[in-house]
Amino acid sequence: MRLILYSKPGCHLCEGLQEKLEQIQNLSFELEVRDITTREDWFAAYEYEVPVLYLSNYRGAEDAEGSEKPLPRPSPRASVQQLEQMLRKYLAN
Repeated sequence: MRLILYSKPGCHLCEGLQEKLEQIQNLSFELEVRDITTREDWFAAYEYEVPVLYLSNYRGAEDAEGSEKPLPRPSPRASVQQLEQMLRKYLAN
């Protein structure tokens, strides 16, 4: 399973969420961070929305981006444990 974090340089909310995701130890997932400033379509879609988190059950570059499922934005105040609980809920579905 892969989590995709759409982010941009200098975004403190993005950095905070990434740090918390990297601290989760009881869930197995790959974290891919996508810098929205590297592609016009990502920038247009997420310029005012980052951080944006997606769940992808697919692996490999050949997989279509349409196979990604958006997740609700966690509160910046959420603890690592709360973030893990939220992810566990969505992984179960």
